[in-house]
Amino acid sequence: MSRIAYVNGSYVPHGSAAVHIEDRGYQFADGVYEVCEVKGGRLVDETRHLDRLDRSLRELRIDSPMARGPLSVVLRETVRRNRVRDGLVYMQVTRGVARRDHAFPKPGTPPALVVTAKSVDMAKGAANAAKGVKVITLPDNRWERVDIKSVGLLPNCLAKQAAREAGAFEAWLVDADGFVTEGSSTNAWIITKDGVLVTRHADNNILKGITRTTLFDLCKREGIRIEERPFSVAEAQAARECFLTSATTIVMPIVEIDGRPVGNGAPGSIASDLRAKFHEVAEIA
Repeated sequence: MSRIAYVNGSYVPHGSAAVHIEDRGYQFADGVYEVCEVKGGRLVDETRHLDRLDRSLRELRIDSPMARGPLSVVLRETVRRNRVRDGLVYMQVTRGVARRDHAFPKPGTPPALVVTAKSVDMAKGAANAAKGVKVITLPDNRWERVDIKSVGLLPNCLAKQAAREAGAFEAWLVDADGFVTEGSSTNAWIITKDGVLVTRHADNNILKGITRTTLFDLCKREGIRIEERPFSVAEAQAARECFLTSATTIVMPIVEIDGRPVGNGAPGSIASDLRAKFHEVAEIA
């Protein structure tokens, strides 16, 4: 079955719609995006994803392409037409098409919206979680507003490629003070010897992940304490457990950082338990 995409008001075969040469997302990375997990054909944490989309649009002063109600319908219809039971739905909004000029186009220029959906092999993710994944560390050379979910991701792409070439799953980015900010496409967590979860506070230096936020709800239910503070690579390597989170990975245990094993070199019980229980508290609608 060919995949279907929603592009600026129409459902079309995936890949058949051309991107205008003067779309500002194409020329300037002048746009934002969201990725929402699909589980059992239903959207996971849709409200929080759309709240963050609205925030990103406001921060970049891009008009919303449509009201939330119709956008929610588009997301579900795109999932339905692609027959996705377990997978992802991707939405992207750019400032639209206008004559190439660094300054914003004239008021009234309609933003461009694209929505796609695809199935994901859940068994592969489960297998990765069962054995744990490796990460490397790299200097964080991104711009200072990574809290905005912009499509400008070139530094992230370079970091992810470096991880792949090193045989790792992810790259953790490290700031000038030696503290981990986040991964190239994930949030970073450690668990101390006392069982306290530690993750970077949500400032302009990290993206406030939706999975990260929902995990706070789960930890509150389970009585697990969380500290929002910086941590160093050395502290992570000496931690009881480490893991990463995102809509695509949920909770993924880490077993090695820069070639050094974390804990006993196997997925830890706390991270594995959080992964198993995550969807018990997530919004599924």
